[in-house]
Amino acid sequence: MNRVILSRPALPGTALAELKQWLGITTATDDAPLLSLLTAALDVCEAFTGQMPLETECEEVLSADAGWHTLATRPVQAIGLVESLDASGNRTALDPSAYEIDLASDGTGRVRLPLLDSTTRIVVSFTAGLAADWDALPESLRHGLIRLAAHQHREREAGGAAPLPPASVAALWRPWRRMHLT
Repeated sequence: MNRVILSRPALPGTALAELKQWLGITTATDDAPLLSLLTAALDVCEAFTGQMPLETECEEVLSADAGWHTLATRPVQAIGLVESLDASGNRTALDPSAYEIDLASDGTGRVRLPLLDSTTRIVVSFTAGLAADWDALPESLRHGLIRLAAHQHREREAGGAAPLPPASVAALWRPWRRMHLT
């Protein structure tokens, strides 16, 4: 997957407050590292479940072959701009009548292209994520994110790297996991 995240979702103060409450931290001295742990937990959650937890603006670069192209990121909420990308990196917006968009009920986003003359790659801009914001996340995902960030905070000085996510977090996320056959 050749994905670029254009803008990460902002984590509200309530997310940090939940993590600090879980850890029993009352001072603000560790706020920046704790927010970094929550951001990392979002990435681990996506890797484990196969679904982006919070809505995020992204781009994926795909080959410009004729036919349907499936975005690797899920669940796609909206597909915006589709651009051709030439060898020197210049982008040109494709006319919306030159392609088709399909958003499936399972969160899969697809773009159908006609045969394009000299274009070898396209860039698809889209929004993906299960929830619009932290408070809208399903409880088991949100609790798993807090537990994973807390686990990483507690294990920050341990010598060896433990597998992620821990079993207690994996149990919370397993119902949201999407498996792909290749």
